[in-house]
Amino acid sequence: MQARHLLTAAVMTLAVVACKPAEQEPPKPRPPVILVEADVPPRPMKPELPPLFDDIERRTFQFFWDTTNEINGLTPDRYPSRPFASIASVGYALTAYPIGIENGWVSRTQAVDRTLTTLKFFRDVAMGPQRTGKAGYKGFYYHFLDMQDGHRYDSWVELSSVDTALLMMGVLFAQSYYDGDDAREKEIRQIADTLYKRVDWPWLQERSPLISMGWFPESGIIEHDWMGYNEAMIVYILALGSPTHPVSPDAWTVWTRTYDNDWGVYQGQEYLSFGPLFGHQYSHVWIDFRDIQDAYMRERGSTYFLNSRSAALAQREYAINNPMNWKDYGQNVWGLTASDGPQNTTQEYRGEQRQFRHYSSRGAGLRENFDDGTIAPTAAISSIVFAPEEVIPATQEMHKRFGDYIYSSYGFLDSFNPSFEYDIPIKTGRLIPGRGWVASDYIGIDQGPILTMIANYRNDFVWDVMKKNPHIRKGLERAGFTGGWLTPEGEAVPMLLEKDEKAAAARAVGLAESRAAAAQDQKNNSNRNSNQGK
Repeated sequence: MQARHLLTAAVMTLAVVACKPAEQEPPKPRPPVILVEADVPPRPMKPELPPLFDDIERRTFQFFWDTTNEINGLTPDRYPSRPFASIASVGYALTAYPIGIENGWVSRTQAVDRTLTTLKFFRDVAMGPQRTGKAGYKGFYYHFLDMQDGHRYDSWVELSSVDTALLMMGVLFAQSYYDGDDAREKEIRQIADTLYKRVDWPWLQERSPLISMGWFPESGIIEHDWMGYNEAMIVYILALGSPTHPVSPDAWTVWTRTYDNDWGVYQGQEYLSFGPLFGHQYSHVWIDFRDIQDAYMRERGSTYFLNSRSAALAQREYAINNPMNWKDYGQNVWGLTASDGPQNTTQEYRGEQRQFRHYSSRGAGLRENFDDGTIAPTAAISSIVFAPEEVIPATQEMHKRFGDYIYSSYGFLDSFNPSFEYDIPIKTGRLIPGRGWVASDYIGIDQGPILTMIANYRNDFVWDVMKKNPHIRKGLERAGFTGGWLTPEGEAVPMLLEKDEKAAAARAVGLAESRAAAAQDQKNNSNRNSNQGK
């Protein structure tokens, strides 16, 4: 089974942003910027959630509570196939348990027990450079672990910096949430501190100041580094905030160096683009980016939060336009991200050959584009904080139209593809006559953003807890973020979208490129439609 594997997906499908050595990316002067074609979207209104979301939230929580190994706290990458644990799923599980407490689904005692079990396991499990029998090395953990003994699952599994970061966000969330005087809550805080402090971030800076995607004991440090813009913002924020093994602030500067390559106008939205929506969601699960800006976003007169709103709105518009003529796409059926799919195969669709994939990153944007007709409900639902006025009706419609076969015990199954109706062997899932392909698994790192983002939408819950964590605050400040909740007490909060003076002149290069790309896309689509009509 091809499993969820962010690093593999990143190397295979996100080569544009993946990460050349710093010395190969000399700094280039940014063109001056002014928003002239597409205004920064205002912060969304906050419509009331219908009862369906209560049910989604409860079922999605139960995924983490029911499928996690009670003996060691390991959460499966996917279920029901459950082949191995994912450390990123564990990070989401550690965040899910307090949501369960707040909603009365589990007691604080139960959640403390489960959290302590999990943290003790990661503290005590065998670590080292050996190829087998270890869970990690240098404070990092392998992407996938055996569900029972917690050791590296197989030789193809890498020591992962971004998945370790997702785990550590859950660890630090637990540290900040369990703030009681009870001895066990104190122990949670202590172990969380231990786990975070022993991650040796500079060890993966083979091409300093960037951080590598990971390491294999067989071949060493992976040659690709994390360079923006994608889901790895939290890698650098955690590394910058480390009290024991910090990286220097120039890591963030170089991380953002390629941003201009991905800034432009797409589907009527002007934003920093990344095709799959998970890249616009993962870091936002724990960090409230609504009123804070780094140097790049100050220059652009935006925030990462508004940027993610634009990404969600652009994907919706893409589905409405439906340039590839996939079945059932529309204003309330949309969402491309990393997800399961039917099979790696090429088939004829409406008179032309189309590529389909099994597990893969899918997206629509300025650069990272792949669309085989597979919709992942998590892509839309996890954008609820960014665009609730569009996400709520989309969630309701997908549940109403397709819920009989994509909505079950733990909420929405991972994905579905109404256009895939080919009588061939499929990797996972099932074919439903007249309905296409439907996934058979729930995937932990798609379930996690659904649950946590609904919680953030309701009352800022995860965000408010993480604002108390000094390590996260320090990481953001060292990355150059200011404003909003980072403003020191007693100081006036600066105007949020006050643009840098250097952004006074009209930008030409970015708009010209995006206009040319849009014109070419329109021409290609016109030619495609013309050919199909023949």
